[in-house]
Amino acid sequence: MNNVLAFASVLAVFVLALVQLVKTTVNLPKNIIPLVGVVIGVMVGAAATPFTELDLSLRLWAGGLAGLSATGLFELGNKREGGTKE
Repeated sequence: MNNVLAFASVLAVFVLALVQLVKTTVNLPKNIIPLVGVVIGVMVGAAATPFTELDLSLRLWAGGLAGLSATGLFELGNKREGGTKE
């Protein structure tokens, strides 16, 4: 579990950058940004095969955790109106 959390900490930086890129380039409703972060995190975790010896399932968990931490877990419960590009 420590390896997954350490890997998620490293991935969070890259996921945060990609989520910010998506937020500034694509007009999305603000309430789906956490979902976008999780999806990007899982994709980055799956693509990180050459950088770690973790199994695919552990890399996907680390990517999901990185996506949640990059967007902020508290945003899942917030009701938001509008888009990202206003």
